[in-house]
Amino acid sequence: MKIDHIAIWTNQIDKLKLFYMEHFSASVFKYFVNPKTQFESCNLIFPSGIQLELMQAPDVEKNKHTLTSRVMGYSHLAFSVGSKSEVNKVTDRLRSKGCLVIDLPRAYGDGFYESIVLDPDGNRIEIKE
Repeated sequence: MKIDHIAIWTNQIDKLKLFYMEHFSASVFKYFVNPKTQFESCNLIFPSGIQLELMQAPDVEKNKHTLTSRVMGYSHLAFSVGSKSEVNKVTDRLRSKGCLVIDLPRAYGDGFYESIVLDPDGNRIEIKE
């Protein structure tokens, strides 16, 4: 058994799709629209084979996450980039593109070197070695 994919709701599916394609080498492998319900689904796949489904519908509420709060449910996506120098480079690139960096690259207590940035919807992305 394995996890097939992770799905997140958005109200800007195209912006999120382009973000993950540009910064994390995702590609679209399936797109679905139900004109009756106005539901849209964009399935992305990353080079590792992991899949992310972006979903959009008119009745989805904005999440209640803030920069400092912790709420039940989805916490973050983590991308392993292979080295400390790559963590620094990816973090700097995302910051230069306007992404909010909420934790600068550093060694954490669990022994990993990582940073945390926000995607265009405010979802946390962990970038780790």
